[in-house]
Amino acid sequence: MTDERADEMPDETDGETPDDDPEQTERASGPRAHKPVVVVVEPETPGNIGTIARAMKNFGLYDLKLVNPPELHRDGEAYGFAGHAREDVLPNAETVTFEDVVQNYHTVGFTGITNESSYSHDRFPFKTPVELKEDLKTVDTKTALVFGREGKGLSNDELAQLDEVASIPADSRYPILNLGQAATVVLYELRDLTVEETQLPDVEHARADEPEIDRLYDYFAEFLDASHFPEHQRDRSELMFRRLFGRAHPTDREVKTLLGLFRRANEQLREREDLLDELGRTDRWNH
Repeated sequence: MTDERADEMPDETDGETPDDDPEQTERASGPRAHKPVVVVVEPETPGNIGTIARAMKNFGLYDLKLVNPPELHRDGEAYGFAGHAREDVLPNAETVTFEDVVQNYHTVGFTGITNESSYSHDRFPFKTPVELKEDLKTVDTKTALVFGREGKGLSNDELAQLDEVASIPADSRYPILNLGQAATVVLYELRDLTVEETQLPDVEHARADEPEIDRLYDYFAEFLDASHFPEHQRDRSELMFRRLFGRAHPTDREVKTLLGLFRRANEQLREREDLLDELGRTDRWNH
């Protein structure tokens, strides 16, 4: 956003939290106070509008703005593709002008075609959605994610009026995504800024207690011994086993399951050895 446009905007900085305030720091690591709005410029297919509305609701966004959209009927394709977003996101979509968006938001335009050098700045420099997420983490401002037409996207003239350019990395032989797909990918990548809680359990899980994991290492060593694993390979095998579980971070349930499995295997191997001794037979695996 240029300084001229910023001068026209209402001053929203009065009483703003200082940079070193704990609340400001905490806010930088979670959903924004100002969630991005999604803008679609001259969409041609109602179904894509519905798909975008659905993706918005999936990832915690509800403010959809449309520039010169087609007519959307309640029993039409847009509402059919919108899922539960037909209840709020889609019926509350606002028709706006491109100029309104440029004047009132920090804008990010999305394009599948980018310049590969700095000689032209219409589509360069650009960010990937992941890079954009990291950038927006530190800035809490009114942001508009601007998507273009299905056929030709955003024009160079339109991109020149936007503050930033972003693009989704894709196969160079066919980098152009469907409009609805592109918006879905972007909103997914930005979810840390827009979604307070997901349906998934915590990504981090509790690693089993180390004494239990040490018991598993002991059981594995007993297994090597009971199975008459070659002596000169045991130290390396035990180390590999330890490194494997060091990377895997097994849960308590997983370790208990493996403890039970190795205990049964070790008991059966010992019993087998005792039976062979009683029968006076040689263990063919021990040669």
